[in-house]
Amino acid sequence: MTDAASKPKLGRFGVFGRGVTPQQAKDIEALGYGAVWVGGSPPAELAWVEPILEATTNLQLATGIVNIWTAAAEPVAESFRRIEAAYPGRFLLGIGVGHPEAHTEYRKPYDALAEYLQRLDDCGVPANRRVVAALGPRVLKLSAERAAGAHPYLTTPEHTARARELIGPSAFLAPEHKAVLTTDVEKARAVGRRALDIYFQLANYRNNWKRLGFSDEEVTKPGSDRLVDALVAYGTPDAIAARLKEHLDAGADHVPVQVLTKDENLVPALADLAGPLGLS
Repeated sequence: MTDAASKPKLGRFGVFGRGVTPQQAKDIEALGYGAVWVGGSPPAELAWVEPILEATTNLQLATGIVNIWTAAAEPVAESFRRIEAAYPGRFLLGIGVGHPEAHTEYRKPYDALAEYLQRLDDCGVPANRRVVAALGPRVLKLSAERAAGAHPYLTTPEHTARARELIGPSAFLAPEHKAVLTTDVEKARAVGRRALDIYFQLANYRNNWKRLGFSDEEVTKPGSDRLVDALVAYGTPDAIAARLKEHLDAGADHVPVQVLTKDENLVPALADLAGPLGLS
């Protein structure tokens, strides 16, 4: 279990992306964001990590997430040790169980996750240098007991408040939140729904949304406006920043923002948010 003194230090806001280049990472660091979270299920080699860390000075890099079904613990641990030797203290290993719909070998996810964490222990990956993708109460508690804490995805500030109660004050909590920089409500919802499309098929997300008070109908594709509005911040940069800060008020340590835009527009969009977020 992580104590407050050994919590990861990533600043208040980071960036969640799937194809961040070293140059973009350099620009993101210059804007004042503390970390870049790289999504997807990357292979165990994590060969893309060093080029990003080499291009930056203090930026933290995290995986959001390494999938335990597609990347075995031992080679992941070997990659962690390699990265740590070259860039001490700048890499945070995010792991998770993925989705039962995507992996035929998906069985007893909680037990598999606990076993994976044990293998990371055996390979010398420190608990305070890893986080767990967690939504439900049981895995949230595991994240606090066996890792630095939790990296929830597609949640709300209400979930953040509940998660903080479950994991206690010392564990690290970094909920991702999506954003669309537009004041056109219909456009924002359309972009948000495209980003949410696949998740309507995934039971763990639907169940989590229902725990937050959304009905079966609301969490069924295409999703209610209320659900989209809860999961995707939009409006002026000030309005988006206010929504993201609700996670901090609810107990988050760090909020990775996923701006829904074309890759080449990522840095300009993040620049628009930096001032309202208090980064520049």
